[in-house]
Amino acid sequence: MARTVQLPDTPSPATRPRHILWLLGPALVAGVAYLDPGNVASNMTAGAKFGYLLVWVVVTGNVMAWLIQYLSAKLGLVTGRSLPELLGERIGLKPARRLYWLQAELVAMATDVAEVIGGAVALWLLFDLPLFLGGVITGGISMVVLQLQNSGRHRSFEYVIVTLMLVIAVGFTAGVFLNPPDGGSVVEGLVPRFEGSESVLLAASILGATVMPHAIYAHSALTRDRFPGRTASLTTTRLIKATKWDVTIALAVAGSVNLAILLLAAGSLQGVEGTDTLEGAHAAIAASLGGVVATMFAVGLLASGLASTSVGAYAGAEIMQGLLKVRIPMLLRRLITLIPALAILAVGIDPTWALILSQVILSFGIPFALIPLVWLTAQRDLMGSHRNHWWTTGLGVLVSVLLVGLNITLLVLTFTGA
Repeated sequence: MARTVQLPDTPSPATRPRHILWLLGPALVAGVAYLDPGNVASNMTAGAKFGYLLVWVVVTGNVMAWLIQYLSAKLGLVTGRSLPELLGERIGLKPARRLYWLQAELVAMATDVAEVIGGAVALWLLFDLPLFLGGVITGGISMVVLQLQNSGRHRSFEYVIVTLMLVIAVGFTAGVFLNPPDGGSVVEGLVPRFEGSESVLLAASILGATVMPHAIYAHSALTRDRFPGRTASLTTTRLIKATKWDVTIALAVAGSVNLAILLLAAGSLQGVEGTDTLEGAHAAIAASLGGVVATMFAVGLLASGLASTSVGAYAGAEIMQGLLKVRIPMLLRRLITLIPALAILAVGIDPTWALILSQVILSFGIPFALIPLVWLTAQRDLMGSHRNHWWTTGLGVLVSVLLVGLNITLLVLTFTGA
């Protein structure tokens, strides 16, 4: 039986309320995964094609994401290990562990493809750089950011990612303030409904782009790394309480930005041709709201690609180390995982099509991360007194069933052409 690492419940001055901000950060880093170029494409297309119809999907997805990220963070805090580490210990057969690693690694690489492509498209929109060169620059900057985490400067890594998150928020929400949405239509959009199979496909795409497997793997590792030698002076209960605030703030920001993207498209781009691509949406925003807003959108897209690809690479390294017990230099791994994205850009494959394909691949990986997470956090021998309440586990199971069902729907609709 695996040893459970319980954090001691010894009071400390560091647990006083005035120090609560020091405890925040891991969820804000993981939350960047909810603001990657795949989210931008899904929400923009949904608003442009169906107006406010799918507002309820964005809100529902964000609520689901809160529960999932909280469970992941709690797992890392209570056990002192990440989800990949715990699965590596519990999957006894080496072939099974390698197969599990393979699917998780493919999902991480698919995520990286979307994020590098998003950064490359942003650099093309801003500076007219060739897409391949933009991909190289995006990958290079992400390596610099990753070096902060790799060298143990976790707070500096968090500061960079949170700063990029703020840039993303400003870039993607500016247009909403210039052209506010219709309040009545927004409220009406909170009523669950669909209009044909394409709206179902987009709803599944929004949820598939919202709850990402690599964010689940990464968050448990981020909380583990964030409190390596300091947890002894903090109570487990106090850390979990701070984590709830951390996750709430992170998902409030991510959810608001995703909603703003959909509202921007619904209010300014509905019915406009070409908004099903990032470059088309940028052109439509420029025509509707002016060049300044379009530039801010492109800057937000660039920040989205840079931040999310850094977090994705971190998650990929954790997946390999946890499941295979193999550690390779993170920067070397970063170079290896850049190859698929750069190859796609070099051969001239349509970036938007590549983004869509990456989201389909992500759909395969969600149940492999989500179901074990709910199961592990419900185990008394692992979590002790901090295991899930029965209703938390019930909600986790419900969310798992809904997300897996919707992602199966996404795959069926995608491959049947419906």
